[in-house]
Amino acid sequence: MQSPAAQVPLMRRPHAWVLLGWAALLLVGLAAMAVREHQPGARGVVPAAWPVESRLVRDRDRPSLILFAHPHCPCTVASLRELERILARSSDRLRAQVVFCVPDGAPAGWERTELWQQACSVPGLSVVADPGGFEARLFGARTSGTTLVYDAQSELRFQGGITGARGHEGDNAGKSAVLACLETPQARAFTVPVFGCPLFDSEPPTAQQAMQPEQKP
Repeated sequence: MQSPAAQVPLMRRPHAWVLLGWAALLLVGLAAMAVREHQPGARGVVPAAWPVESRLVRDRDRPSLILFAHPHCPCTVASLRELERILARSSDRLRAQVVFCVPDGAPAGWERTELWQQACSVPGLSVVADPGGFEARLFGARTSGTTLVYDAQSELRFQGGITGARGHEGDNAGKSAVLACLETPQARAFTVPVFGCPLFDSEPPTAQQAMQPEQKP
């Protein structure tokens, strides 16, 4: 004779519903993570020529690469590793620098994270702090990992990211496009998505707004 528990259909057992509920939540969570990883970050208006107002150093004999980063963005670890691979192949053909955005009011040393140390350890890579995000706003960068390449004549040749998704390393369209710009200077300019955390907590003003003097009543 069957026990009372065995006589209850599977879908009427309380623990079966609990397991199905957890499985559904797990699937929803995994789907949300996948969407987030492949959701491109915001982009501003990137100037077609190197802004004369910039305090960053531009190389006049070879292309200049800038990677804008949030020092607390875990996604940017992969971007720095991909940049290191680019430099391993092309360090003699470009000047590269990472610009870490530092918000107004941040305590001293706020930007000196493991990500900063990672960038400092890459041969041939300059590391710069950007107080108030002035340079990021000037260049139209709004997402950590935004990478720009300007040629020796100060013209924009590449804009976007150098990873295929948030925090993902490996071959991707952005890295291939940067290498193509270096190998074939006459190639068309490339634009690809960028994946990473926002550089700013709120919508940043345009470069023109950022440079305007404060209006006094």
